[in-house]
Amino acid sequence: MAVNPALVSTSPGVPPSRLAFLAETPRAAWNMASLALSGRRLRAAPRGDGRPVMLLPGLGNVDLSNLALLRFLRGLGYNVRGWGLGANLGTRTVGREAERLIARVEAMAAEAGEKVTLVGVSLGGIMARIVAQRRPDLVREVITISAPFAGPPTSTNVWRAFELLSGERISDPGVQERSAEAAAPLPVPATAIWSRSDGLVNGLICHDGACRSIEIESSHLWVQFKPEVLLAVAGTLAGDTGQWSNEVS
Repeated sequence: MAVNPALVSTSPGVPPSRLAFLAETPRAAWNMASLALSGRRLRAAPRGDGRPVMLLPGLGNVDLSNLALLRFLRGLGYNVRGWGLGANLGTRTVGREAERLIARVEAMAAEAGEKVTLVGVSLGGIMARIVAQRRPDLVREVITISAPFAGPPTSTNVWRAFELLSGERISDPGVQERSAEAAAPLPVPATAIWSRSDGLVNGLICHDGACRSIEIESSHLWVQFKPEVLLAVAGTLAGDTGQWSNEVS
């Protein structure tokens, strides 16, 4: 599917264009349609080894939003679950020190007897990075999907929605501290899956030079239904990312 050059972000300091924002809904519909047409490709993904994997939803979303990814990874043989905390409303959901989320990861690690891989979509990816910073003893690796951890919230079209849903302002010291924490290099392996033509968050702030970077072509909405994303996650877990995606660094 060809992408209009006007949808592509070329500077990390500004939000995606209005055209890219308006194109989100039809492009999200294409993500869903392409998933339905990709059964053979998905069945060829590398098998899993049973390791524990936790999926973290994006802003305002619940575990159901990651259902396709959950079923796909379970089908490959991974021990996968959602975060079980309801809608992601930032600190309203996980606590200011992410203590509720950390407790969930700790419980899964104890049950499995090994560290947990965290896969987070958008805001869920930022939270996954914060957990890994604070408790690397619990986290095997982090995979983020369209998570704008490497730049300011004003380089997105959703920062006002974040303020409304989280009850915090992006200028609050606590928000800024957590943003800096998420942006710092992680003490565990990290992979960032991102799109240059994302219409809600600037794709250029969804990766950095300290982690593996996998570029895909997608909207932000329902990016986790994109077959290329599912394959990139499976390939990363299997350790052979380059075979399943367009790895750019």
